[in-house]
Amino acid sequence: MKVLPFIIPKPENSTLIIQEDRGGSFYSKLHQHEEIQLSCIVKGEGTFFVGDRFGQFSPGDVFGIGAHLPHVFSNESTAEGVHMISLFFTADSYGRDFFEHPEFHSFNVFFEAVRLGFRLDSDAFGMGQRLSKMLHQAPLDRFLSFVELIDLVSKSDLETLSSDLHRKRFSETEGKRMRDIMDYTLENYARVLSVGKVAEIANMSPNAFCRYFRQRTNKTYMNFVTDLRIGQACRLLTRNRDLRISEIAFQSGFNNLTHFNRKFKQVKGMTPSRFRVRLK
Repeated sequence: MKVLPFIIPKPENSTLIIQEDRGGSFYSKLHQHEEIQLSCIVKGEGTFFVGDRFGQFSPGDVFGIGAHLPHVFSNESTAEGVHMISLFFTADSYGRDFFEHPEFHSFNVFFEAVRLGFRLDSDAFGMGQRLSKMLHQAPLDRFLSFVELIDLVSKSDLETLSSDLHRKRFSETEGKRMRDIMDYTLENYARVLSVGKVAEIANMSPNAFCRYFRQRTNKTYMNFVTDLRIGQACRLLTRNRDLRISEIAFQSGFNNLTHFNRKFKQVKGMTPSRFRVRLK
């Protein structure tokens, strides 16, 4: 199977593709596909990367991912596992000009926003339940539910995820390079990392790699790693109230408590201790 582009299996008797992912982990390779993706995280938490933006996801988050927009969801391993329901379609699923009809004028908000990816921070209108219901609907009922869903999303407040930097498609070679970089980083960010090592994985000189990575993420590589580590620290501060902050720093990849406190405040605007107090 090619890493990029990723092929979404298409059922013969349905224009819309609805997929339910359950198990120990989500598909963990950076990939892109021609279909627009609308997903609800029912269970699981971890780190997402969409276009040139990354962050943390948790249950109830709803994501819209545009056609050919590179993305990956890397979840934390837990005994409970993960659960995501996704809807896949294209702007031409029902014909080239179908959504150009006046009745669908309001849908322009959705199609414009999804180009760069978006997130809804809460499942305010029951996206998980709606998608779960669509799994078992007949084609006509599923289509009606789909139209209602796009209408609801179009009227919601959407957080844009990516930038126009990622409107160009990855070639298979470039996709594999970015996949290798992301795989290595997501698996090892809690350990000691160096630009030299990851540049070697990318088969580039350190200087060329630094330019390459910043052009595609709007961040230096080490700033990207720092933000991943802070994200992990936030999850530990949230879930493990009895864990000492020094232990959280170490488990997140910081071997110096002073450095951890300084970086945490730079990213979150407060100290780890204050972050924990506010949670209470």
